[in-house]
Amino acid sequence: MALAQQPAVIAPGNNLIVDGIPSIPLSIKEEMQFYSESRSAGFAGWHPINRSMLISTRFGNTNQLHQLAMPMGARRQMTFFEDAVSSGSYEPLQGKYVIFSKDAGGNEFAQLYRLDLETGKTVLITDGGRSQNSSPLWSRSGKQMAYASTKRNGADRDIYIMDPANPSSEKQVLQLKGGGWGVLDWSPDDKQLLLMEYISANESRYWLAEIATGAMEMLTGKDGKKVSYGQAKFAKDGRGIYFLSDQDFKFKRLAYMNLASRSVDYISKMNWDVDGFDLSEDGKQLVFITNEAGQSVLYHLQTTGKAYSKIDGLPVGVYSRPDFHRNGKDIALSVNTARSASDIYVVDITTKKAERWTESEMGGMAPDQLSEPRLVTWKSFDGLEISGFYYGAHPRFNGKRPVVINIHGGPEGQSRPVFLGSNNFFLNEMGVVMIFPNVRGSAGFGKTFIALDNGMKREESVKDIGALLDWIAQQPELDASRVMVTGGSYGGYMTLAVATHYNDRIRCGLDVVGISNFNTFLKNTESYRRDLRRVEYGDERDTAMYAFLEKISPLTNAGKITKPLFIVQGGNDPRVPRTEAVQMADKVKANGGEVWYLEAKDEGHGFRKKANADFQRYATVMFMRKYLLE
Repeated sequence: MALAQQPAVIAPGNNLIVDGIPSIPLSIKEEMQFYSESRSAGFAGWHPINRSMLISTRFGNTNQLHQLAMPMGARRQMTFFEDAVSSGSYEPLQGKYVIFSKDAGGNEFAQLYRLDLETGKTVLITDGGRSQNSSPLWSRSGKQMAYASTKRNGADRDIYIMDPANPSSEKQVLQLKGGGWGVLDWSPDDKQLLLMEYISANESRYWLAEIATGAMEMLTGKDGKKVSYGQAKFAKDGRGIYFLSDQDFKFKRLAYMNLASRSVDYISKMNWDVDGFDLSEDGKQLVFITNEAGQSVLYHLQTTGKAYSKIDGLPVGVYSRPDFHRNGKDIALSVNTARSASDIYVVDITTKKAERWTESEMGGMAPDQLSEPRLVTWKSFDGLEISGFYYGAHPRFNGKRPVVINIHGGPEGQSRPVFLGSNNFFLNEMGVVMIFPNVRGSAGFGKTFIALDNGMKREESVKDIGALLDWIAQQPELDASRVMVTGGSYGGYMTLAVATHYNDRIRCGLDVVGISNFNTFLKNTESYRRDLRRVEYGDERDTAMYAFLEKISPLTNAGKITKPLFIVQGGNDPRVPRTEAVQMADKVKANGGEVWYLEAKDEGHGFRKKANADFQRYATVMFMRKYLLE
């Protein structure tokens, strides 16, 4: 008698730890084919002479650097690594070589490399150890670059200068205390560095450093006020800086500081954050991007005055990385919309016309069949208005729809109306509604809102999700009995916290690289991050705070979880170590709970390799079908 043929299944790679997850039928991969093959393109840098650029996009398993010589031209791949390469810059005089950074297996110990374009040879130019080497920034002369590195002790971020063509020229110019330092700009005469000291989402400072002597002068923060500062650049004449700040205002504004008098003039006058800006090579033109209810708007001004005007012609979406070409006319930026992945556009500042430079493949998805989000609001327990973006299920689905609540990380992140990629499968093929909330503590709503979840207020953001569950129950098209909560990083903590607070109101939870116990997290996160995280979550060395963090941690309350839980983790995660995932999975299983566990040994804080991300997607679809849809 012939044996019945077994259905084909998707075998996990040797790099994956799979526990509690049933065999995944191959049919899920076939169903998702059109939804898992989309790409995106991110701007990396202009060529210094000709009108071509570096971009980061994926044609294999990970994002790599490519050269793009013209609008909509062929993308020529320049780096070929197992691990992702997402940023890089040309040598700024003739473009003879490219400097880029890359970590190993998602461990975030990024090293700097030089790619010689004539020979194709790649050379490691930093120490190659367990150090972070970040923010490489070219001098105005183009002969050196400055960058921050943790190589001295792993915890503090010092400033180094190097001629990348001669790595032995590396010199430490500033020895600093803390993990939040970075280089913002070189002065026009290359004698000073403008530095940022990041303390928290609510507090940072600018410093001026003399390269020759190492002498440092605090530009902001002398009055002791907690002010958040952002990007900053020297004016062309070196007499002042353009910068972003929420000083004496609810939102971050574009401003100019006279370095001689320290007087400040505020340029932007709107009730929205300015996300970023760039200054032309001649210093006469400036563009900046605002975050207006989640959507981006691009503005232009002549630096001889303060009047600015909106630049139309770009798709409605989220913009990033505005960057002037040296010709002073072309501005490149990345644009992401709900119906297209991130692509690169170039705006001509003289005509205000936008030209598309890349059109990334959608993998078979039809843009007009993708859900466009709408902004929804609800009142929380204390009357505070909370908002989020609502992506509806495909219209062909009838009846009350199941809901996925997807909570952003950060915690100072922000959910914005962007392309959902493979998540469109949930909307179009499974009939699920997705809601992306911006709970208190999110960015984009002013400095008061972003501080509302700090310290002992941590669980008030969890209550914002409780209020969202109330709102869902009031919507006639939504099924409040079928809700899944998910999120990554801090959103992973929120997922676990919601699962303990509102166990009886959700069907299941999916935690991706989430914090399960704040005290063990602060003990085990990499040392360069620890003090920065203590400002946000609380200092566990204080006995009262330790007790509070222990009390609210999901691990402490794991006994309240009776609904199925899926935990996803990167084995090399330096931010939220794998121990956070393992201890939570073990605790819930010991309590008799249903736990699916997936860990990739070659990933860090989230999956960046397509093969790993695909397996996570397939397992997620199976998890949702079993526990959310049935």
